[in-house]
Amino acid sequence: MRRIALTGGIASGKSFVADELERLGAVIIDSDVLARVVVEPGTPGLRKIRERFGASILREDGTLDRAALGELVFADDAAREDLNAIVHPLVRDEAEQRTAQAPEGAVVIQVIPLLVETGLHESFDGVIVVDVPTETQVRRLMHRNDVDLTAARARVRAQASRQERLAVADWVIDNSADQAATVRQVEELWPQLVRFAGVVD
Repeated sequence: MRRIALTGGIASGKSFVADELERLGAVIIDSDVLARVVVEPGTPGLRKIRERFGASILREDGTLDRAALGELVFADDAAREDLNAIVHPLVRDEAEQRTAQAPEGAVVIQVIPLLVETGLHESFDGVIVVDVPTETQVRRLMHRNDVDLTAARARVRAQASRQERLAVADWVIDNSADQAATVRQVEELWPQLVRFAGVVD
């Protein structure tokens, strides 16, 4: 099975593109979803996070308080690296398990927001990049997350640059126009992905 990844900057529209690919028949494995699965109550991931960061990052019901954890790691590079060292291997293992469980002949696409930042693009045979201008990201992020201009720009700058993502792209979806334009691009891309994956209709 040829390995395909989908990535893009924050607020670029990765989820929308992934949903459209799933509609066309792809098996989508979303790292953001898996990052929640691997820290559910009772998991080794949550236990390790509690051991490292303390009980203050848990809610009363025993679930992870993401806001509290975010405050801890946002301003502390070492803490963020510790968190990533716990979560990222668990997410990769879960993704590999789900890939192995996919139906024979499926086009499996892993959605990985930090594909370039983590160097994981090198382990994939093909990379789809959802691309928008940086200022579009900032504007959408301000609207979506209700943050100010400074905070939105800081979040965008914290990720790989637009140029760095485009440099590793095998296919690019321009999501800067309306949704209909994006849907057309995804529908045009789909047969290419089917051929690339070696799937026979």
